Amino acid sequence: MHKMPRIWIDYCQFMVSQCKITRSRRTFDRALRALPITQHPRIWPLYLRFAHNLPLPETAIRVYRRYLKLSPENAEEYIDYLRSVGRLDEAAIRLAAVVNDENFVSKEGKSNYQLWHELCDLISQNPDKVTSLNVGAIIRGGLTRFTDQLGKLWCSLADYYIRSGHFEKVFDSYAQFEESMIAAKMETTSELGQDEDGDIDLELRLARFELLITRRPLLLNSVLLRQNPHNVHEWHKRVKLYEGQPRQIINTYTEAVQTIDPMKATGKPHTLWVSFARFYEDNEQLDDARTIFEKATKVNYKQVDDLAAVWCEYGEMELRHENYDQALRILRKATAIPARKAEYFDSSEPVQNRVYKSLKVWSMLADLEESLGTFQSTKAVYDRIIDLRIATPQIIINYAMFLEEHNYFEDSFKAYERGIALFKWPNVHDIWNTYLTKFIDRYGGKKLERARDLFEQALDRCPAKYAKTIYLLYAKLEEEYGLARHAMAVYERATAAVEPEEQHQMFNIYIKRAAEIYGVTHTRAIYQKAIEVLPDEHARDMCLRFADMESKLGEIDRARAIYSYCSQICDPRLTAHFWQTWKEFEIRHGNEDTIREMLRIKRSVQATYNTQVNFMSSQMLKATINATGTEVQLEQKSVPTAVFGGLKDD
Repeated sequence: MHKMPRIWIDYCQFMVSQCKITRSRRTFDRALRALPITQHPRIWPLYLRFAHNLPLPETAIRVYRRYLKLSPENAEEYIDYLRSVGRLDEAAIRLAAVVNDENFVSKEGKSNYQLWHELCDLISQNPDKVTSLNVGAIIRGGLTRFTDQLGKLWCSLADYYIRSGHFEKVFDSYAQFEESMIAAKMETTSELGQDEDGDIDLELRLARFELLITRRPLLLNSVLLRQNPHNVHEWHKRVKLYEGQPRQIINTYTEAVQTIDPMKATGKPHTLWVSFARFYEDNEQLDDARTIFEKATKVNYKQVDDLAAVWCEYGEMELRHENYDQALRILRKATAIPARKAEYFDSSEPVQNRVYKSLKVWSMLADLEESLGTFQSTKAVYDRIIDLRIATPQIIINYAMFLEEHNYFEDSFKAYERGIALFKWPNVHDIWNTYLTKFIDRYGGKKLERARDLFEQALDRCPAKYAKTIYLLYAKLEEEYGLARHAMAVYERATAAVEPEEQHQMFNIYIKRAAEIYGVTHTRAIYQKAIEVLPDEHARDMCLRFADMESKLGEIDRARAIYSYCSQICDPRLTAHFWQTWKEFEIRHGNEDTIREMLRIKRSVQATYNTQVNFMSSQMLKATINATGTEVQLEQKSVPTAVFGGLKDD
């Protein structure tokens, strides 16, 4: 009885009551296939009710799509379902199709305009979900189609742009609306003739349009500030827009500093306070500027640097107006120890309890004390900075230089010592460098043992990167005021202590100084050590110089021995200069036997290097054979010929 709808209805209801989704869906599909199309209206209500109650929107959507092929007049029911499950993109597409269908008759009695208005609301309120339609084009099409409802449609378009974040287009839409209203009014006036009330209305509309165009940047700024009232940059832009309107500028600054929460601010909130005070200062209202700064110092900023910047700007304002004592009082107040001390980075404490450790404020106070205060007050400031452990190497050097300028030399050296105790390498490098230079300039050789102790202390744990400068300074001290053998010992230590890339240069300095002090014969041991220690590239250079020195001294056999030793690290294919130098040496000082011996050594060395190359090549070939089988046998056979070809040529 597969043609009997009653049996199918009972069967489908029975399956639905068992909550077997897939079997129920397949049963409905079988019923629709079995029954004639005239009986389908009896099955579809049950099928749609079943699909509507499913927790699977995709299944219900596919069922509805099939149903609409049979009954397109029920599209509104499908649209309502799509909206209920959040499928707004497809709902908008279906609603747009209904609106564009002139033959569609709403079962709910809605007019075409009502359906259009629903579409406008749907797409304008959900710009992030409706992506398949050109919203702007649809609404603008409605503007030409429903001329009596321009206001609502323009508002829908503006709503869409606002929700999309296209604030520029909101303004453009509003401007076009005003422009179209003016055009319509002018057409009406020209058709009906001149009318005093009409002229006034037109003038008002024109004035409103001009005001709108003028206020465009301000309106855009207002929208952005409503979006994020804690945006410091936008508040600054708003102040610029009111340029030439002091009352508005003051109101804007006041609103800004009251609105912005420093903890949520985008940008630096203290800059608003500083600009506010600067505005009063520029208008020669110093008392008001001071009031602003006083209020600014009580704000709980997110960063200590923000409050420190406010105090510094406050002091600089007083300096600009030559109120030097007031500037000193302000910065002394800023650096005063609070009733409740707190660590600089302790974010749980307000910045007012932490600003006393701000180096920015202390540095400015130190500069002011040096320029305006007394020696004792300046010294007290620097001592306080060091006691708080916020000094930098530059602060230590400045303090020591300040003491030196006032002829307190020992106190300046004590300042260096305190700085050295505060810092470790590499930060202490500049302090040591300045300290040692100043100490030698001051005492020369008068306190040699103390100077030596200082150098030894500086070199203790000194990284190789910074050792060269200190060793050279140490050696210079010994040369000028100490013992030559001590200077040589320092140079020798330096050759081992500096970085590998600086060793060659250090050996050159060592050899030069040794030759000047003791004579060239004393450099032999230095040359030998350099050749042992330095890499091959620099060792070859040392050998050539060593051999040249020996030949100048008439020690031909010594020079020949050096050339012979150096030949072991000179590949003839890469170091032709060495072999040419040796050849010229033998031509000048040797005979046929020594030249023949040189050529024998050259062949021996070349054979050694070729053997090494051959060995490496065979290893590479062996690895290749292991990876690819026997495909490279021919290449392996040809390698020795290529390698030893150079020997045959020689």
